[in-house]
Amino acid sequence: MTAKRALDVTVGTLLLLALSPLVVGTALSVALGGGGGTGGLLRRRTVAGLDGRPFTMLTFRTKSPLAALPLLLHVVTGRMSLVGPCPLAPTHRECAGEGRRRLSVRPGLTGPWQISGRSDLPWEERELLDLHYVDHHWLGMDLLVLARTLPAVRRRRAARFA
Repeated sequence: MTAKRALDVTVGTLLLLALSPLVVGTALSVALGGGGGTGGLLRRRTVAGLDGRPFTMLTFRTKSPLAALPLLLHVVTGRMSLVGPCPLAPTHRECAGEGRRRLSVRPGLTGPWQISGRSDLPWEERELLDLHYVDHHWLGMDLLVLARTLPAVRRRRAARFA
């Protein structure tokens, strides 16, 4: 097991345990709020995993950052990593040609795209950030991205309410 995978399993498991009341609360909120209607509690999306193997990515049917909580299960089981390129559909143009090298690592819960402006970035810049990560990632970079993720999410949320 690599240090990156050990970090994913350890931190992912600890986060799942620590956040389990929030996972249950979010599931109940979605179910009671009507989000769990005909579509169920979870939104399913097929994405390209390591080496391009497709898997079904699960998120809660809510627009809050809590929607991502089920992704921790994918981290622990090895389909995703805590840090990596943005998950994309297997048919996305970035999963072909030059961009295919993004499939040499697991997609991430967060990554340079998340801490650098996410949806505010032009698509081409996000693509460059992902490919730079694929070519140059190391455990120290992952730790830096993880440390900067929560403040980045908080800034975006605060900006929306300002």
